[in-house]
Amino acid sequence: MAETQIVWINQLKKGNELAAFNLYNSYSKAMFNTLTRITNDQEVAKDLLQEAFVKAFKRISELDDPNAFGGWLKRIVLNTGLEYARKKKYQFEDIQNQHLEPEEVDEKLIDNNTLHTAIKELPDGCRTVLTLHLMEGLKHKEISEQLGISESTSKTQYRHAKQLLKTKLQHHYEY
Repeated sequence: MAETQIVWINQLKKGNELAAFNLYNSYSKAMFNTLTRITNDQEVAKDLLQEAFVKAFKRISELDDPNAFGGWLKRIVLNTGLEYARKKKYQFEDIQNQHLEPEEVDEKLIDNNTLHTAIKELPDGCRTVLTLHLMEGLKHKEISEQLGISESTSKTQYRHAKQLLKTKLQHHYEY
């Protein structure tokens, strides 16, 4: 973490609004991207981003180590996004008994825009689990606890999301 960010965190703990503004500017884009991947809605993500930062800034005194700010903030952002997903009651398909094809490694390079578009088109449950596990690094146990689903459902949703992505990307590159 940059020395200036540590200074901003310490100033924020003393109530300095400019420090809050600087921290927001430093972290908001990455946190917005995380929330957009979870919600698939930029307007909702903007609202949740504001909510998460308000929570973080109100609780800044709880942060003992300024070097841990990024991870601490990320957890608040993830929890805010997951709370939204729980309230919206994303549908987690019961695909336990469906046969999923084994994954094949495709050597083609996939451009980011195509990949992001394909991820956005996934059903809410699949997209959320894929984002949390693959992009945010949460374990299936954590995802299941946060979303109120079984660990098995989380794993199945993840496999289903990967299969759907594979199919979408193969279809895209056939043209």
